[in-house]
Amino acid sequence: MQKSTFLSAWIVSVLFLSINFSQAQSVSKEDGFKRLFNGENLDGWVGNKESYRAENGMIVIDPQGGGGGNLYTEKEYGNFILHFEFQLTPGANNGLGIHAPLEGDAAYVGKELQILDNRAKKYAELEVYQYHGSVYGVIPARRGFLNPVGEWNKQTVIVNHPKIQVILNGETILQGDYLEASKEGTLDHKEHPGLERSSGHIGFLGHGDVVHFRNIRIKELK
Repeated sequence: MQKSTFLSAWIVSVLFLSINFSQAQSVSKEDGFKRLFNGENLDGWVGNKESYRAENGMIVIDPQGGGGGNLYTEKEYGNFILHFEFQLTPGANNGLGIHAPLEGDAAYVGKELQILDNRAKKYAELEVYQYHGSVYGVIPARRGFLNPVGEWNKQTVIVNHPKIQVILNGETILQGDYLEASKEGTLDHKEHPGLERSSGHIGFLGHGDVVHFRNIRIKELK
């Protein structure tokens, strides 16, 4: 009986330590991260606050027939790790702007990472640099790692100018140097002066479709 009691206590102790270790790891991974979205309103953001709104802990873009425009952080960021989750609707198209000014097309005057429902029939003949996660016009991303439409996706973007990494649902879909990649010209054969920028605003770039975002957190790097 005593042996059984000792064994039970030992198992409980091991489980307790395992749970605490797991929790400690979780806290450690979040050290230094700050919320970009408070879950309640769009304080700290600028731009189109008509098509974009805070709802049930999410940023929702609902352009209702319009282009949707852009929503940017008030603050500018240089090197960073950005975590966020997104939920696509059928055929949805959006973008993540980085190092962007508040005026002009962020895909060129800053950089745009595609946020896109790749599986939609209307996107059957995209250029390689237009698929989800790609640095638009510059570096193509690997495909096949988006969750089905309607499910949430987790994405991490790590920027250490001029290097960038995009991790989608635990898989690295893009890793490269956008200045090196464009040295002999960009894939879309257009000028991208924003590739030289090492800081700017982070934003969601509307293209007329409904998309949901949540759990947006950032850690600035030196």
